[in-house]
Amino acid sequence: VRLRWELRADRTLDSNENPGGGKLTTPQLLFHLTWRLGAARDADEDGVPDGRDKCPGTATGVIVDADGCPIDSDGDGVPDGPDRCPDTPSGAVVDAFGCPSDSDGDGVWDGIDQCPNTPRGARVDAVGCPADADRDGVWDGIDRCPDTPRGVSVDATGCPSDTDGDGVLDGMDRCPGTPSGTPVRDDGCPKVATLFPDPQQRTLILRGVWFEFDSDRLIAPSLQTLTDVAQSLIDWPDARIEIAGHSDATGAEDYNLRLSERRARSVLAELVRHGVPADRLIARGYGETRPIGSNDEEQGRESNRRVELTRLD
Repeated sequence: VRLRWELRADRTLDSNENPGGGKLTTPQLLFHLTWRLGAARDADEDGVPDGRDKCPGTATGVIVDADGCPIDSDGDGVPDGPDRCPDTPSGAVVDAFGCPSDSDGDGVWDGIDQCPNTPRGARVDAVGCPADADRDGVWDGIDRCPDTPRGVSVDATGCPSDTDGDGVLDGMDRCPGTPSGTPVRDDGCPKVATLFPDPQQRTLILRGVWFEFDSDRLIAPSLQTLTDVAQSLIDWPDARIEIAGHSDATGAEDYNLRLSERRARSVLAELVRHGVPADRLIARGYGETRPIGSNDEEQGRESNRRVELTRLD
């Protein structure tokens, strides 16, 4: 419906047309009321008439605003109306119907998922990436043994194995082929035989431990012997040991006593350096007071120059 008004004035300039003479002015006030039957034209049938429609080619079924332009509430590229999933999170990849997909089935939509190929069953964080709490290479959720110690070899389910059955897991076992029943250390290697296999034995002479002449300095071949002794003591931690230094009768008795004690302390220091706790060891020097051979013969004197280990427990 339209209403229009118009104010008009007509003035006659030719006096011959006016019987009374003079010029004639005729004022007019006009009103026009018009209406049209039927609705305004709406070519795309979006409810906004052509002329006011700023988006005239809108597809059928799309929800539009007052200007005739489509509304996309969730910003996924599919306008409201055709969008069957109108609340899609921002960034998710959607299909033609506006619905997101989850290719790896981890509960995080494609487009948001930063780890799109996560194995089925793995637990993921907010961006779709799985975690591996025990760092064994098997994702949490798939890992049936989630507390596997660091460095242990595991199977496809994340569980460790112990191939040789020694109680030390593969990957941590430095001696993986240990025979069944063999006592082993924490690293899976067999324990060194005890220095005192006979429970009644109390004293052991350390063969292969020698010093430089008139010195407490160990010579090179002795070091390997003491390495083996240290490992045996580590493998059998209950034993407390006295390290006894002995000498022959050559020279002054007091000097020999001090030399034998220094040599005993050198052996103790070497054992501690290889990991034997110092509180399990005692070093004593006995000089020439406990001979086991004759000091009148070279062979006897050599026997007397010795280091012995004695069990104190």
